[in-house]
Amino acid sequence: MRILAIDTATHLQSVALIDGEELIAEYTFNCPVTHAKLLVGTIELLLRNSNLTIDHIDGLAVSLGPGSFTGLRIGVSTVKGLALASAKSVVGVPTLDALAFNVPFTRNLICPIIDAKKGEVYTALYRMDEIKGLIKMTENLVMDPRVLLETIHEPVIFTGEGIKIYGMLINKTLGKLATFAPVQVRTVHAASVAYLGLSKFKQCIIQDVASLAPIYIRPSEAEIKWRERELLTKVP
Repeated sequence: MRILAIDTATHLQSVALIDGEELIAEYTFNCPVTHAKLLVGTIELLLRNSNLTIDHIDGLAVSLGPGSFTGLRIGVSTVKGLALASAKSVVGVPTLDALAFNVPFTRNLICPIIDAKKGEVYTALYRMDEIKGLIKMTENLVMDPRVLLETIHEPVIFTGEGIKIYGMLINKTLGKLATFAPVQVRTVHAASVAYLGLSKFKQCIIQDVASLAPIYIRPSEAEIKWRERELLTKVP
């Protein structure tokens, strides 16, 4: 089954194509401008260099977040447009799942962290099972990293670009309990989104295109300001 996958949850843009367990192509790069200006061109380039068209694709997968609100909206809307135009099925993959998927072959707890600004991180806890694969132990969360670290009392592998900001805090708080994933697997790769998407397709967990939406966890700045204005207008 050929799966085309997209991730635009962070400053990186990643597009990948797999055929079953085989990786056909993946382009991942630091996007210097808004994802909207390059994403469609990146998809077209990947398909062209793979000697394929969208008609050869069996399904689409997209990273749903949490992450950059703008990036997520662009990625999800692009995939929805492709799905509607080509009549392809689509699945959504939480971004934290894709990060944790990059850290196999460990019995330790896995904790991806993405900087959520405002002194918080997006995170969740996982375990890797030899038979069941990646098991999610918590919901997607947004929280103060100090609160997160207070809940961990066993060996844990951290991954994600949040390490750059909170690595020292993690080491100071958890000491030898904490291990950092290698730098090359700390970013979301669309190939991971594709393989997790493939698993969903095999389980027939296919999403309705119209209802496919990003996972924001918390409201955007625009929503917060709108709610504040609404409250102010109700003040007598």
